[in-house]
Amino acid sequence: MSSQQSCRHGGNAPADFAPDFSKGLVPAIAQDQATGEVLMLAYMNEEAWRKTLETGEAHYWSRSRKELWHKGGTSGHVQKVRSLRLDCDSDTVLLLIEQVGGAACHSGRRSCFYREWEDGAVTVCSPQVFDPQKVYGGERKSS
Repeated sequence: MSSQQSCRHGGNAPADFAPDFSKGLVPAIAQDQATGEVLMLAYMNEEAWRKTLETGEAHYWSRSRKELWHKGGTSGHVQKVRSLRLDCDSDTVLLLIEQVGGAACHSGRRSCFYREWEDGAVTVCSPQVFDPQKVYGGERKSS
């Protein structure tokens, strides 16, 4: 069974398809499956990896809160995992996802990579999708 099938239908990936958590957390890059746009960078531990495989939705480890984090659990902007990739050293995960609600960033933007420096100027290059004050209230939990 491919990792894509595992994510879509729940279950476990083959034993030889797992990140190397021997050094702790691994970076996890969320990329829009349809457009290729990089939406965010987070971190996974073994529990986040397992929950992602079991549910088909992205789970990460919040370094600031020191807890498992279901992406979109508060906002409803979940990430439906369509495919998982591991880099050559198995120490970085690439999640090809469908971003529900259009925004991956807690700032309300489509991508966490919404500031761009090009030709000596800084611009905003990712649209505002929602008002974080309305979604998270007065104080947003950091990721």
